[in-house]
Amino acid sequence: MNPLFVVIAAAGHDAEALLAAEALRHAAGQRPLAVEVRASGGVIGMHAADAAAQAGQLLIVGNAGTDDDADTAADASRFVQAAVERCSLREALDDPAGVLARCAAASPAAQRTGKRIVAVTSCPTGIAHTFMAAEGLQRGAAALGHAMRVETQGSVGALDALTPQEIAEADLVIIAADREVDLSRFAGKPLLRSGTKPAIRDGSGLIAKALAEATVHGAAVGAAAGGAAPTPARTQGGAYRHLMTGVSFMLPFVTAGGILIAMAFALGGIYVHDDAHQGTLGWTLFQIGAKGGFALMVPALAGYIAYSIADRPGIAPGMIGGMIASSMGAGFIGGIAAGFIAGYGVAFMAAHIRLPQALKGLLPMLILPVLGSLFTGLLMFYLVGAPVAELLQWLSAWLRGMQGASALLLGLLLGAMMAFDMGGPVNKAAYAFSTGMIASQVYTPMAAAMIAGMTPPLGLALATRLFVDRFTREERGSAASAGVLGLAFVTEGAIPYAARDPLRTIPALVLGSAVAGAVSMLAGVELKVPHGGIFVAPIPNAVTHVAMYAVALVAGVVVTAIALRMFKRPAEAGL
Repeated sequence: MNPLFVVIAAAGHDAEALLAAEALRHAAGQRPLAVEVRASGGVIGMHAADAAAQAGQLLIVGNAGTDDDADTAADASRFVQAAVERCSLREALDDPAGVLARCAAASPAAQRTGKRIVAVTSCPTGIAHTFMAAEGLQRGAAALGHAMRVETQGSVGALDALTPQEIAEADLVIIAADREVDLSRFAGKPLLRSGTKPAIRDGSGLIAKALAEATVHGAAVGAAAGGAAPTPARTQGGAYRHLMTGVSFMLPFVTAGGILIAMAFALGGIYVHDDAHQGTLGWTLFQIGAKGGFALMVPALAGYIAYSIADRPGIAPGMIGGMIASSMGAGFIGGIAAGFIAGYGVAFMAAHIRLPQALKGLLPMLILPVLGSLFTGLLMFYLVGAPVAELLQWLSAWLRGMQGASALLLGLLLGAMMAFDMGGPVNKAAYAFSTGMIASQVYTPMAAAMIAGMTPPLGLALATRLFVDRFTREERGSAASAGVLGLAFVTEGAIPYAARDPLRTIPALVLGSAVAGAVSMLAGVELKVPHGGIFVAPIPNAVTHVAMYAVALVAGVVVTAIALRMFKRPAEAGL
């Protein structure tokens, strides 16, 4: 592959120019890159005249080659055959992968052989894995010479949304998501579905697999019918994907409700919900949080599990089933059951109900929601709801009464699961269980899970400072960002370290998180919100036993750092 020639110059910003060069080299991966930095003290890595004359593509970063810098403008003329792309210094620093992807799309080689690829990335919480997967795909496309556009469906909705024209012109669609994504707009396009992990670990490999194995997505959604009936293929995502879709839509209700309840307690005390406080601001906030946000948690969970399985016709039966589960005391376990009953029930009906062409429009808008709600509701009332309610009541009582060895074992288990795959299925299973227990007013598992999830990146950040010889220069340079991610309860900040040395790093992370979870459970720390890390601690009543919350976190971080020192070998000299 011909190298991409880069000229970076930003008068008076030499440090930023050097950082931009490193960012572009890192983002390029295996793609050859020839970088020249024009600093105030001279030129670093100047391109040879004959190489510049034969260059096929040039990226100009900053003011190199513009009227603002007359000297470098003359030098840009060296690249007589090159197709020129430009970007600002800030673009190169903030989004080097995106800049290189744009260059790949515009290169002569890409125009001859490269593919136009669009992708969507998403994870249940919509934070780290969503954007790490996008970056992995962009790097992979740049290395392979393909044009790539990625839409990230994160915690604040879709960013860089794909336009209809981009989708129409695309040669390939990649969905790298751990939850259900609406695929109706990709009808007729070659499409490959994957989780986020393959995109993060090997974006180039996932693109190559997609080019070889993608299959054409099904027929378009009928606009007049308000959406076609779901196809049986929709149910093939697996139970885990469907559950995580429900959890991802449930989380905002848990977060909003929990913080509003905490604010109500801060204003009016722990009895703010009593009639004696009726009409006060604290009482009103409690009503919004408890009877608004928390009341919708289980219906949202059930509704979007059903949506993941059966598309839009499953939402109403799922939410109705979730509301029934709440009213019967079956809580989040009943909501999960209702979601799967509604989803698979509606999908089965969609596949087997046959109507004349003139009546097909009634199927997704009328027949499936009504029959699905009837089916789900009857099963919940007469078969599922009561036994699940008894199970949840027993589980809640057991968790509330935990002391000593039982609390220790649960804390160890939750902590180890949170660190085992750092955002993968095991981590999300522990997180989903802990989040679900909030709906039953059991808050200790959530505290243990969050503290354990914060521990791996923070432990790594500490270890890079205390045990320098165990880490490469690049790992030490990334420690500050890993620490910030850890404080915010983004366990995925530890993934780059674990990926380099998994057999030694992961056991150390699991050990530290298990200790953190165990200390938290033994101390009876409670947490009423499902995210936020250390930043929720100052919210009144969001965390109980704040001092022990900090002790558990510090204990886990220290154990992680010491374990890393014991397990890891010294880094190679010069790295």
